[in-house]
Amino acid sequence: MGLKQIDFGSAEYELMVELRKQILRTPLGLSFSDEDLATEKNEILIASFDDEEILGCCVLSPCNNNKIRLRQMAVKDDIQGKGIGASIISFAESVAVDKGFDFIIMHARDTAIGFYEKFGYKVMGDVFYEVNLPHHLMEKKLI
Repeated sequence: MGLKQIDFGSAEYELMVELRKQILRTPLGLSFSDEDLATEKNEILIASFDDEEILGCCVLSPCNNNKIRLRQMAVKDDIQGKGIGASIISFAESVAVDKGFDFIIMHARDTAIGFYEKFGYKVMGDVFYEVNLPHHLMEKKLI
């Protein structure tokens, strides 16, 4: 398994979009619009691969000079719980530190809060709804 930053519009990016659609969107009856994806041109795209097969991914979106937002975290259904997500989180945090960010924030689905808490993320504030699911803002100080 290897982790790397990938390029917007590349063949690897297309695999990433398809995985996110399969895991995060289709079960909710949603898809991606061209406008949704166009914003990712200026974001940090991270994916885990085993040879040519994508295993998981996330997107890092800068918010300001010291905060970056982790979003669109997805791992293939059949390998969840095998450490892929943990590796992606660790890699994303390292990339964020290397780029000078002090905090990572995210809008975590309530079903994923326990996963992120294992890595030191803290719930901030009250529940809100995004894509018709309950979410919480979570944050972690990186340095």
